[in-house]
Amino acid sequence: MDRSQKEALVAEMNGVFTEAGVVVVAEYSGLTVAEMTNLRVKMREAGANFKVTKNRLTRLALDGTDYGSLSEKLKGPVGIAYSSDPVAAPKAAQDFAKENDKFVVIGGAMGATELDADGVKSLASLPSLDSLRGKLVGLLQAPATKIAGVVQAPAGQLARVLSAKAEQG
Repeated sequence: MDRSQKEALVAEMNGVFTEAGVVVVAEYSGLTVAEMTNLRVKMREAGANFKVTKNRLTRLALDGTDYGSLSEKLKGPVGIAYSSDPVAAPKAAQDFAKENDKFVVIGGAMGATELDADGVKSLASLPSLDSLRGKLVGLLQAPATKIAGVVQAPAGQLARVLSAKAEQG
């Protein structure tokens, strides 16, 4: 890589960090190419990305962003997982770490809040943004459904009473 390519990479990564909702740092030492490909596929399916870059260049890209505190975690063979959804990257990283012992989550950050490995694990246990939206819509629709049922109930009861009287007489 020449200097201009490095500058372009730092600028690109800086843009990624400014737009990311969460960043997870993980060690990947010992993973095969097939396992790394599998990790990237799972990340993309979850709506996240996984990147392996030079630690020095990543530290330069972190400067001026909310994730500057992650610089100290960038030691040795580490990669970064990031997503705009605060749950997608941690969930995908934790799921892959359960399947593969060589992949170890070190920590991460959500905005200016730094997370250790347990913080990332607890973030991964939360429901995704889409499922929360679905639950919220369900809760908003439930009162309307109940009101409609209550309004229709007296008419239904009256119809059943009249039907029973008609059958008797």
